[in-house]
Amino acid sequence: MVQSSTEFFKNLPPKTCCDCGAVIDEMAESYLNQCDHCLRDVE
Repeated sequence: MVQSSTEFFKNLPPKTCCDCGAVIDEMAESYLNQCDHCLRDVE
């Protein structure tokens, strides 16, 4: 059975930080893969 595109996106797991594994609150047009905490440590 083929899944609708809306069901596909609803079933995706939450985006997580590649460094610490924390769940990232995604915003539109955001391609970040680190959480705010890990980004502050880099700067």
